[in-house]
Amino acid sequence: MSMPVSAAPPAPAAGPDQAGAAAPRAVLLAMCACVLVAQSMVAAINLSIPQLAASGLHPSATGILWIVDAYVIVFAGLLIPAGALGDRYGRKGALLAGLGVFAAGATVSALATNTATLIVGRGISGAGAALIMPATMSILMHVFPAEQRPKAMASWTLAVGLGGLLGNVGGGLVQEYLPWQGLFWIMVPLAAGLAAFVRRVTPRTATHPAALDPIGSALLISGLVAVLYGIIEGPNFGWGSSHVLGGFGLGAVLLAGFGWHALRAEHPLLDPRVFRSGKLRAGVLGIGASFFGLFALFFINAQYLQYVKGFSALRTGFAIIPLTVGMALAPRVAVRVQQRYGPRPLVVFGLGLIGIGLLCMSTVDVATPYPVYAGFLLVLSAGIGLCAPALSFGVVTELPAHQAGLGSGLNTAAREVGAALGVAVFGTVLAGRFSGQPAVELSRTRGAEHARVVDSFTEAMSVGFLVVGAVLLLATAVVAAGYRDRTATS
Repeated sequence: MSMPVSAAPPAPAAGPDQAGAAAPRAVLLAMCACVLVAQSMVAAINLSIPQLAASGLHPSATGILWIVDAYVIVFAGLLIPAGALGDRYGRKGALLAGLGVFAAGATVSALATNTATLIVGRGISGAGAALIMPATMSILMHVFPAEQRPKAMASWTLAVGLGGLLGNVGGGLVQEYLPWQGLFWIMVPLAAGLAAFVRRVTPRTATHPAALDPIGSALLISGLVAVLYGIIEGPNFGWGSSHVLGGFGLGAVLLAGFGWHALRAEHPLLDPRVFRSGKLRAGVLGIGASFFGLFALFFINAQYLQYVKGFSALRTGFAIIPLTVGMALAPRVAVRVQQRYGPRPLVVFGLGLIGIGLLCMSTVDVATPYPVYAGFLLVLSAGIGLCAPALSFGVVTELPAHQAGLGSGLNTAAREVGAALGVAVFGTVLAGRFSGQPAVELSRTRGAEHARVVDSFTEAMSVGFLVVGAVLLLATAVVAAGYRDRTATS
């Protein structure tokens, strides 16, 4: 059954739904605002790392990584089942529920008195974000006619990218004037205000049968957590330890079990056979790779600018603004180029620029002038702005209209898995080459010893950027081959 796309279906007597159907621009604004807030919490926590490290929570280096990644692990793991929930029970309801869960998690985080509670609160907020993201994309696909969807998708993609930047700028403002708990308390009234706006302007969409598959969901989430456990705890226990090898082994078994179950279930969460599409495979990999690089940068950016360059939290938040330039301007160019030449040139060139920008970042140290650093950010920004809309639109349009929630969930899951892996890999490389917390080490040292610690930190950071940049370029080659195969067979 096809979902109507030229206009929202008429609501029986609900004023808010009628308003949403008559005002697609208001719907676009509401969806992009929700995306901005949900995505901002992926990045904003990075600005809080210095305060958290010096707080009464006393988190370890691996504890910091779990605090950062708990949100995106749950976010990524629940995105596909959350998209299916929206398809089955209504996307507007899923979005409103997501905003409520998001606010509840922020409250738990703000009240945390130990690292474990903060990790749990971050996970709850991640579950709310998982309900928010696929619902927003699905609603846009419902409200806008086919010829307007690429522009709507470009706006949605821009909101995802700018969400990370908003998290950096907003996180910097909060950390400059408030304790770390302020970051979470601010999210509570913000989520409530967004819920009121969504309820007023957003139409209800048609529901469709969708598989919830709790067994598949449990296998997918558990497998992701086990793999990330192995990555994050590698420097702590040793790469050959039973903890780390057990984590990787368990993750492999659980993810293989997820695939086995999906192939045999009558209504699987995600049928692996959808990946027969070369464009879908390449799109998912490309999306994950781009956010792998972007959020590795977000993780280390605040630490570099504050610990090495001596920036305040506020100045650090604003120092990332050059990333907005390419993200804001490039998608407009990308839509026109894609209409004329297809997605492959944009995808390959954009991903390649991200990889090059990350390799450039490996050269920065204490003597690097900020304008040079900002130039590297512009390279990354242009790459993301060029490739992200084409990748996102390619994934969503490869699935039937009645699976819009699944498609958007898969799209965003690729982003968040990439983000979680980017933070985990970079943080692991950093922890393996720089022992201790930078905030603690630098506060204890002066003079020549302080300079030695700074040099050690920047050397570890350089290795991290080399590793992440190399992964990006390798992924670019694989994605390029996938799009070439698609072109050759079409």
